[in-house]
Amino acid sequence: MQVSDLSQTHRIGPTGKSSLLETRLLRLLIKKIEPLPVRLILGSGATASPTNVEPQYIVWIQDLRTLADIFLDPEVGFGDAWSDGRVRLIRGELVAFLETAYETMQRVWNNPGWYRRLLSSRQESREANTLEGSLRNIHSHYDLGNDFYKLWLDEQLVYTCAYFPEPKVTLEAAQRAKMDHVCRKLRLRPGETVVEAGCGWGAMALHMARHYGVRVKAFNISREQIHYARERARREKLTDLVQFIEDDYRNASGIFDVFLSVGMLEHVGRDNYNHLGRIIERLIGSHGRGLLHFIGRREQGEFSRWIRKRIFPGAYAPSLREALEVLEPFGYFVRDIEDLRAHYARTLEHWLERFDQSARKVAFMYNEEFERAWRLYLAGSIAGFRAGSLQLFQIVFSGFRSEHIPCTRDDLYTAKHKWKTVMS
Repeated sequence: MQVSDLSQTHRIGPTGKSSLLETRLLRLLIKKIEPLPVRLILGSGATASPTNVEPQYIVWIQDLRTLADIFLDPEVGFGDAWSDGRVRLIRGELVAFLETAYETMQRVWNNPGWYRRLLSSRQESREANTLEGSLRNIHSHYDLGNDFYKLWLDEQLVYTCAYFPEPKVTLEAAQRAKMDHVCRKLRLRPGETVVEAGCGWGAMALHMARHYGVRVKAFNISREQIHYARERARREKLTDLVQFIEDDYRNASGIFDVFLSVGMLEHVGRDNYNHLGRIIERLIGSHGRGLLHFIGRREQGEFSRWIRKRIFPGAYAPSLREALEVLEPFGYFVRDIEDLRAHYARTLEHWLERFDQSARKVAFMYNEEFERAWRLYLAGSIAGFRAGSLQLFQIVFSGFRSEHIPCTRDDLYTAKHKWKTVMS
């Protein structure tokens, strides 16, 4: 919908008491979100924009109720209204708009107020990552259907940050490069044993077994993912090296050389970090080593309530300081930390491009509200990584008796380890 369409549909210039209320609330919202360069247009025709700022974006808001929802709770109010079709961006590109919003509205996000704190507390209680809660949370996201994820992920269904050794490599090549990057950081050797907490559709476990000769026990509570992974392992004749276990990582037992978690820490929950550390200690002791790969943030704070409500219930992205609380109480040495923020922004750009190409199929499979919500989630994630409010951390750690982590990174980037060696 273009601005000209709106002017033909709605009489510009509010009248009556309701229009006065709309105008006042619009102005209060503009004051709240300044200096975001946006002009707001209400369905009745009332408009408002910040002073001394040239609007780069125009947002149409359907009615007074939608406006009130956004005023009371900007993130969730906007996200729900976008998903429902009650808010539209009629000038500007969505990712750019959200990136600008993240950069200019830190004051709003960092000072949630009592109303949003109350709502967040209630939401966290409902989504607590107990054994039963985690099963519900994971099922609601990862068991949406493999056919849905096949529309926009790479051919191996890797749903985590890729690694782009060269800017123009394909998403498929970048995901293989990421898996090899992780394996090289862990210095995997044939015959070693690896426990993977949260294995997705199994690509990482199969990659480690095929290219590095390790034995892997991979845990996952998503039924659709684990069944897909098992079938792929059978098809590729790797069942003697990889065991996919449909169970919570907290129930893992045994002694392993390596602990690996790629994209799982976000689902643990802040209150369970000490428990995770105890599990790692139980599984690899002081001789083992490991890697945590996770979405984090530059500072501690509330994770997106809209994403938790609509996309990832129970999710929490920790600051680096918080993540280290998994390891430090148990005497693990942090051997290497890398931030792949730019790589995740690029990964998400690939995902959104493919998602947009399949938008009609997504809407047919589910509904238009679902399609709009997921597009906003992907676009908002790109904006978050570009703006720097989100990071992607990889932490390599080891016990004090481990002898397999060199003192430098030189071996990660020597000619014999270049990413192209794993493209075959």
